[in-house]
Amino acid sequence: MTVSHSCLRTRTLSRVLFQTFFSRRGSLAAFKIRTDTVPQRCLTTLPSPGYWNSELSRLSHGDLYRLSVTEPDRFWGAAATDKLRWMEPFHRVRDCELSSGKISWFQGGKLNVSVNCLDVHVEKHPDRVALIWEKDEPGTEEKVTYRELLETTCRLANTLKSHGIKKGDTVAIYMPVSPLAVAALLACARIGAVHTVVFAGFSSEALAGRIQDAKCKAVITCNEGVRGGRLIPLKATVDAALKSCPTVRHVFVSQRTEKQCMMGEMDVPLEEVMCRQSAVCAAEPLDSEDLLFLLYTSGSTGKPKGIVHTQAGYLLYTSLTHQYVFDYRDGDVFGCVADIGWITGHSYVVYGPLCNGATTVLFESTPVYPNPGRYWEMVERLRINQFYGAPTALRLLLKYDEQWVKKYDRSSLQTLGSVGEPINHEAWHWFHSVVGEGRCPLVDTWWQTETGGICIAPRPAEEGAPIYPTMAMRPFFGIQVALMGEKGERLNANSVSGALCISQPWPGMARSIYGDHQRFVNTYFKPYPGCYFTGDGAYRSEDGYYQITGRMDDVINVSGHRLGTAEIEDALDEHPAVPETAVVGFPHEIKGEVPFAFVVLKDGFIDSPTAVLQELKDLVATKIAKYAVPEHFLVVKRLPKTRSGKIMRRILRKVATGTRDLGDVSTLDDPTVVKEIIKAHEQYMKQQGEK
Repeated sequence: MTVSHSCLRTRTLSRVLFQTFFSRRGSLAAFKIRTDTVPQRCLTTLPSPGYWNSELSRLSHGDLYRLSVTEPDRFWGAAATDKLRWMEPFHRVRDCELSSGKISWFQGGKLNVSVNCLDVHVEKHPDRVALIWEKDEPGTEEKVTYRELLETTCRLANTLKSHGIKKGDTVAIYMPVSPLAVAALLACARIGAVHTVVFAGFSSEALAGRIQDAKCKAVITCNEGVRGGRLIPLKATVDAALKSCPTVRHVFVSQRTEKQCMMGEMDVPLEEVMCRQSAVCAAEPLDSEDLLFLLYTSGSTGKPKGIVHTQAGYLLYTSLTHQYVFDYRDGDVFGCVADIGWITGHSYVVYGPLCNGATTVLFESTPVYPNPGRYWEMVERLRINQFYGAPTALRLLLKYDEQWVKKYDRSSLQTLGSVGEPINHEAWHWFHSVVGEGRCPLVDTWWQTETGGICIAPRPAEEGAPIYPTMAMRPFFGIQVALMGEKGERLNANSVSGALCISQPWPGMARSIYGDHQRFVNTYFKPYPGCYFTGDGAYRSEDGYYQITGRMDDVINVSGHRLGTAEIEDALDEHPAVPETAVVGFPHEIKGEVPFAFVVLKDGFIDSPTAVLQELKDLVATKIAKYAVPEHFLVVKRLPKTRSGKIMRRILRKVATGTRDLGDVSTLDDPTVVKEIIKAHEQYMKQQGEK
């Protein structure tokens, strides 16, 4: 078969660069850099191929980190030249001005993301397994080689082209986790179409809103989805959404199950059409800053915003972080259990692992189907080496006996990772000690949809460097963290808390909010001029390590004392009867605000919670201070979460204050949980009134 390729030879980044990363007990304090006072040189000549390996590998790890933040052109230019395959070389590494939201990397360069994820590996090892599809029923996994994935991607790309989809058009993907869904992303990338993946569980209204905002010309979907033993009517949801989406011209329908669905004039039977297409599709040369995808994420207003990611910078950053944060090695089986509808699935199920030639797992099911041992049975059967999951799933599994973990062989595991929100102490220790048997490094990663990839994590670090529970710890290369005070001043000392910002651009960061660049500037760059504002707060320890303290809009001011809700939640979660909690601010006539705690209790404590609630008050008073003790405790069965596991505190704040206009709830995994919480709140307030 013909394999499209570019003129520059791909080179693997030297692992030597990172083997002794962060000396002096792993502390950043020894070489923190003030980028506003250090001149940053712009290269007049770009690094030549091989410069990363031949020159930079001689530097100490401390010098490498300094280089990444003081001479980012040299650092990232060398990495991009040697890591990615280019069709035309770039002539400038970056042109960025954070105050105006201007972000541009690798100008003049042209490449194709699908070539970097597929063709370069087919040339070397076509029969290597690219995907292991862990389908809903355990033991029914399917394996797809790089050759097979390339051929499927090309057939799908040709199908899109034959129906008028071209470079710059936007395609919505509303599919469950599957090899065909991965091929859909890569097919769009191959022809230069922009994909926007919508989680295959969102309502028709939520889907329609995203299709409308992105002006999609086509939708790729399935007849049904399968998850946790349940069937999800995807095609029917698409049909309902398209009643208000006039831009859509075609709906490509795959058959996940045997059930036939109603097909209309716009509908195209995907497998039937694909089999008639060629397995070869020339890759479109794309500019480094051409759009790769849009991904919609909730904002503080509740209105989803389309985050824009482009080609080369995003791919380079996901590739590097995947390789070095997780210590990925050639031949490993990488198991990220995120859905492809979220940024974690984009970066660490699809693009990062495939760019590195990895074998990546596609997890279609749930952590408790058919039983609470599903994850660990899968680890044993597939011999997974790196396991990356969400704290919300870990807290769910905490409710069950440890035998659900210990009955399975987990000796293949080398690295554990958590993602999505700060992990609490109980979940961290259970994950590390029970699942990992105390032998696997646990990387608690901090990043966002907007950052494109991991920005702070305990690894990479020198061998033997400490990992502290619940701390993200160390910035990745090129990430210059700045903590900002209430008056906008930079906090340079250690043992301080502040607004978490990043003071210089990195290749993987978002470029805009689709259709509203000013909102992008106002949200991320105006609060602290010259910095990217994450919206999170963080604490820098005495040793220079970082711990995420929660969203800044989740900070409570109690009698002049600023409290991060994550800090209170962490204390509450240490109680053995409490698998998870969520704390929000509640108005108080004298104190300004007080904490309001929504508490989930384990079975056996729900019917008589009084003693537990008193113990929780004592625990917070002991762990933090008396003023941090929640004024209100509401026991609930579940918390409102997105599919990615994030708790929707915006909704809880409205429930706590009695507001019934909850705004957009379409991103919830199960919207019925809101009714349960409202009912519990009404009963609680009635009891309070009777006291």
